[in-house]
Amino acid sequence: MPTTDTFGQGFTALDYGDVPDLKVMGDGLLKIAGQTVMRFATATARNATLTAPVAGMTAWLNSEKQLTVYDGTAWVAIASGTQAWTTVPLVAGFSHNGNNNGTFQYRLVNLFGEQTLMFRGGLNVTYSGTTIPNSGIVNSSALPAAARPTSLRTVVIPCSDASSARITLKLDVQTDGFLKVIGTGAQPEGTVTPPWIGFNGTFVSL
Repeated sequence: MPTTDTFGQGFTALDYGDVPDLKVMGDGLLKIAGQTVMRFATATARNATLTAPVAGMTAWLNSEKQLTVYDGTAWVAIASGTQAWTTVPLVAGFSHNGNNNGTFQYRLVNLFGEQTLMFRGGLNVTYSGTTIPNSGIVNSSALPAAARPTSLRTVVIPCSDASSARITLKLDVQTDGFLKVIGTGAQPEGTVTPPWIGFNGTFVSL
């Protein structure tokens, strides 16, 4: 009679002397498929196919470049494939490579099972007196929808201590995909007009 695997995964197999049984073989194939790394074009395709997922199911999403696992409640990302760096387009008054930190760029990464926005590089800033360009919004076009947070994210970023009473500023990553630097200009502690702003090591939860 058919036996089950020794790993407790419920795979059935024909024993010696059993008559071939396509039903047993088909059941085994279905179980194997459900416990391998399945591949889908998108999360939408995965959800349309796996309408009743079981905890532990694993699926690779080609479009999102994510490895996901169903934890019994929801699909969670556990790893990401290679995500290319994208240069942030700038408005007049800002330029790349502030303090030789490189081009201001972003990419999407997986951090502790969550989609996260990662930044690197630096910006040079040209002020009009003590006024930062474009009210502090640095990008000329919004980040794509996949790189926008579900709510406002505020993080601390470094800046030059030259011409500045501060060595850090605030970066607001807005839900509309625009990046706003806050904290420059005339402040109670003095003038804050740092010639460069840095972004290396900055992560934002989406």
